[in-house]
Amino acid sequence: MKKKVFLFLFLILTFLSLVAGCSKKENKKNTRNENRQQENSNVLQKNANQDNRYLTLTSEITELTDGLSAVKYEGDYGFDEFLIQGGASSDTEVVSYLTENVLSDAADFSFGKIPFGCSTISVTDENGSSLFGRNFDWNTCNAMIVQSTPENGYASISTVNTDFINMSGLRLSALPADIQAVICLYAPLDGMNEKGLAVSVNMIQDSDTISQNTDKPDITTTTAIRLLLDKAATTQEAVELLEQYDMHASMGYMMHLAISDRGNNSVVIEYVNNEMIVVETFVVTNFYLAKGEKNGIGTQQSHERYDILMNILTDNKTMNINKVKNALDSVSKKNFGEFESTEWSVIFNQSTGEVWYYHRENYDKSYCFSLNNK
Repeated sequence: MKKKVFLFLFLILTFLSLVAGCSKKENKKNTRNENRQQENSNVLQKNANQDNRYLTLTSEITELTDGLSAVKYEGDYGFDEFLIQGGASSDTEVVSYLTENVLSDAADFSFGKIPFGCSTISVTDENGSSLFGRNFDWNTCNAMIVQSTPENGYASISTVNTDFINMSGLRLSALPADIQAVICLYAPLDGMNEKGLAVSVNMIQDSDTISQNTDKPDITTTTAIRLLLDKAATTQEAVELLEQYDMHASMGYMMHLAISDRGNNSVVIEYVNNEMIVVETFVVTNFYLAKGEKNGIGTQQSHERYDILMNILTDNKTMNINKVKNALDSVSKKNFGEFESTEWSVIFNQSTGEVWYYHRENYDKSYCFSLNNK
């Protein structure tokens, strides 16, 4: 990002730290911004309620509903340079790279350490299209959908829990939209690219973590997802890419990656004793699927969700969007009497580039996007 952006961010942060209140001029500016965002939201909501209409995102962040926003970022966000300089072996190193090379050292932020649960399912519909469904289970949080078109990579759409991004002295939402988008691009938890590759990170409740240590360049969980979305067109390419890096678990937790392509080739990537293992599977929740000493370790509820989804697959040779939605609904948190919720469910049509989001278990309301609508 250009030096002007650095200066702009520095001035914004300096101003916020020196001024306790807002002047009338600032109030007018904030009012104009709020009105503009509300206008964008009204347009998006109108489009969302019309058949065969996709939400068109802009560089301005738009609030789709309380706790769910969306933005589009076009151009370079420094990811190729991130890989060239060796990647990162921790979330802290990712932040250092961003503040020193992409944003500015005035942007003081970090990635949080909070566990979460998830479920994913990979199927085909009656037309042969591949569908990938995913639930993100956590406490009430703020989520950001980011559509990106990098200069040297595949266009993609991904989702971020912005509550994982801890700012010092201000909220992430106080930063300019392009700065927020860049930070989010380095912290995705799931997504799909224009080639139909879908990926999701699912946590495993285990005392172990992942910290490979060879002479390979380093990568963290979230930057691995960014790598796959930017660079991999198939599951095989994704596996080959991950083999070229030393993996380090973001937030220090054990995790595995569910990966699927438009040919319905679906796997989970797991790490046992820092060894990467590939397991073919159409369902992933929050326990180890790899054979051996770790097999089955995870939460009891994740086994229940896995069994529910596997039974649905057994009973359905093909599944359309509605059936996938109902499957995700059947394993959403409201079914288990817990304080957590399924904060978002997303269905990727890997063959057509269509995406459907459902927020906080409201499966009657969808937000539809298309990667072909660039």
